[in-house]
Amino acid sequence: RPEMSIDMEELLDFLQDLNFTDREDNLSSKVIETVVCPISFNKNAVLYTMSIFYIFVFIIGLVANSVVVWVNLRAERNRYETHLYILNLAIADLCVVTTLPIWVSSLVQHGHWPFGEIMCKLTHLIFSVNLFGSIFFLTCMSVDRYLSVVLFGDSNSRRKKIVRRLICILVWLLALAASIPDTYFLKTVKSGHSESTFCRPVYPEESPKEWVVGIQMSFIILGFAIPFPVIAVFYILLAGAISSSTDQERRLSRKIILTYIVVFLVCWLPYHVVLLIDALSLLSILPFSCELENFLYVALQFTQCFSLTHCCVNPVIYNFINRNYRYDLMKVSETEYSAVENQAQLLE
Repeated sequence: RPEMSIDMEELLDFLQDLNFTDREDNLSSKVIETVVCPISFNKNAVLYTMSIFYIFVFIIGLVANSVVVWVNLRAERNRYETHLYILNLAIADLCVVTTLPIWVSSLVQHGHWPFGEIMCKLTHLIFSVNLFGSIFFLTCMSVDRYLSVVLFGDSNSRRKKIVRRLICILVWLLALAASIPDTYFLKTVKSGHSESTFCRPVYPEESPKEWVVGIQMSFIILGFAIPFPVIAVFYILLAGAISSSTDQERRLSRKIILTYIVVFLVCWLPYHVVLLIDALSLLSILPFSCELENFLYVALQFTQCFSLTHCCVNPVIYNFINRNYRYDLMKVSETEYSAVENQAQLLE
């Protein structure tokens, strides 16, 4: 979920809740040192910049993915191999961006969560399940496209539809399973130094550091370390297997395939690199410093913001640059316009 800002009062509450003030382990030393570190950036500027960016992603992602869902539901798309994946991808991205106004509302209040614990868990679950779902569907699409071209181009179409539907169900179940651990530990915690309430994970007292690092590493592995190599390898194989009527068409197809790989890499690599640095810092593999703490705070905020641009870019590169999709969009629009025009004439 979008990272919430942590003020000193909240951090002190966090230490008190977990009895870190009475323990001398590495994590308590790290957190206590973080409290006394001078802030070398304007926190308000960071929070409001993030809020503006999230609102931008919300508007663009909402419009673009709504159009994709609408066209895919209204048009005759049976002739397209990856129609089902594209529809599920757009639904996942749409659900991700619809949670952003809630996060922004909390963000501009410096992390205060006024919506209650049920909404804390539910909003995070919706965000996390659909974020994982979006990444997994992109991965499935790369594999499916290669296998359809190279191995199963002439196989039974009905059987392929059934297999794809089963894969979509499995993807959603896997996304749900990947999201449950972090969601389970989320609670609304009242600040002892102000009237604020925070939506944050509260891990078991005996091993909070291990849980934090475990959650971070699971997201790195499931969100990038596995999906990106699969996407890159199968799209590279697909680029080599493409047979087009002209060299120009082949070059265009390969450029589009390269775009798929580069966009995923650019959107997600920065966030996962920063997340890995944060995990190494928590494990004391990287030495503690105030400069590192300030860097991680800002970098985690902005790289996660930037990663969500994939919700806006996916509809463009997987739909709007596709000639068949543009034809369907025009056809559906004309049909809707004709229906509205006919209704208006009847009313006259």
